Amino acid sequence: MGERQAAIERRTRETDVHLRLHVDGTGQYEIATGIGFLDHMLAHLAVHGLFDLTVQASGDLEVDEHHTVEDVALCLGRALDKALGDRSGIARTGHALVPMDEALALVVVDLGGRPYTVIRADFATARVGALGTSLIQHFLETLATHGRFNLHARVFYGRDDHHKAEALLKALGQALRAAVAPDPRRRDVPSTKGTLTV
Repeated sequence: MGERQAAIERRTRETDVHLRLHVDGTGQYEIATGIGFLDHMLAHLAVHGLFDLTVQASGDLEVDEHHTVEDVALCLGRALDKALGDRSGIARTGHALVPMDEALALVVVDLGGRPYTVIRADFATARVGALGTSLIQHFLETLATHGRFNLHARVFYGRDDHHKAEALLKALGQALRAAVAPDPRRRDVPSTKGTLTV
């Protein structure tokens, strides 16, 4: 399978993002986006996905955090897509059900090359730290679109929005870890079509 890693850079008038992803890592991370809670969520993704992840991002936070969150998700999705190549030999699908104290979240992914998201997660507050809770869904949608995968996520219940978001990202990391895992019995692409690329 070789080294499954990628580096993505994105510079616009709104953001400057440098991101490196190593799929077959050990969960090491170095993340600085200027948005503390986003850093926290990306750290959970790295640790529970066993991805090595480096993110350096600066954005127009004097406007709000939207552009930074969106472009970090975009770069992470593109890095995942690039690192997986034609996706030969992977398990392709994965799921995880993860509790965080009183909250419970489920994430199911299919790395079949078709971006689609269904997200059922209600947040009671407008913000967790410096991150608007409405951007959690947008982050997931952007990640799945540019990573070219199906993402279904649900928070079943919870009192604390921090815990609900944390359970979601932990579950996402574990689901992706299962989906990218090599299947020792598979030599080709896990699809009856014979390809997972567009």
